[in-house]
Amino acid sequence: MKKNISILLVLFSAYMLAECQESKTILTFGMVTDAHYADIPDSGPKAYSQSLEKLKECVDTMNYYQVDFLIELGDFKDMSQPPSEEKALIFLYRIEKVFREFKGPVYHVLGNHDMDCITKEQFQSVTVNTGIPSGQSYYSFDVKGIHCIVLDANYDSLGKDFSKGQFDWGDPNFSEKELSWLKKDLRKAKGPTLVFCHQLMDGEGSYYVNNASKARKLMENSGKVVAVFQGHYHEGQYRMINDIHYYTLKALVDGGGKQGNSYAKVTLEPGTLKVQGFRNAESIHFGISNKKTGISR
Repeated sequence: MKKNISILLVLFSAYMLAECQESKTILTFGMVTDAHYADIPDSGPKAYSQSLEKLKECVDTMNYYQVDFLIELGDFKDMSQPPSEEKALIFLYRIEKVFREFKGPVYHVLGNHDMDCITKEQFQSVTVNTGIPSGQSYYSFDVKGIHCIVLDANYDSLGKDFSKGQFDWGDPNFSEKELSWLKKDLRKAKGPTLVFCHQLMDGEGSYYVNNASKARKLMENSGKVVAVFQGHYHEGQYRMINDIHYYTLKALVDGGGKQGNSYAKVTLEPGTLKVQGFRNAESIHFGISNKKTGISR
């Protein structure tokens, strides 16, 4: 009898610990990047046609965990050679269909390859950002008191949209109009803020947004931005600049078979932001300044 009581106490303690840990969770979401789906032969590490199956694993996993939303960080599709607008839209339709199997809100970040032979408007005519009017390439939304900002760095140095392959992938920029919008949006944000962008914002070079320093200054001055999540650089990386964490997720497209996959679940808790990487994605825990975010332990 005593043995049974002891077992029950252990089980109850484990249950209460799990409940306590769960109650600390503020927000969870799934993210994936650089699927580059296309029904074309593989090239080097890029297994283009396998991206549908790999994305389905990501969606199924996030449905299992019942995360609050799922976001993809750009380069959702790729294209055939020679480029075909019709085929590109078919590729986009197919992968969007898999993405929408997630049982919750879904969001897209525009990547340069998303406009390799179609326009932003065409991309947005096939895809859906939950609760966001079609035609907005940068936007924001709130979930459980957390403010989320999606940026679009697919403009040239003159502020012209990347469109139908008319762009230099090494020359991404935020338009001045977008930077003005970002400043206002950050000012209005009522809670801790997460930012999502395809190209890198945490440095300089061919993978980086040319005028990222302007956006970084706005984010730093706001005192609200906890972390920036990025794609584009397939190898992935991490950096912290002025108390803002920059996490670059590894590309889904690189690698064949189930092991050649990459996606992540992010959990925000008081004082901590946890990235749980699946397959090739890196896991990392960020410490968060409670004073900065307004989240109490």
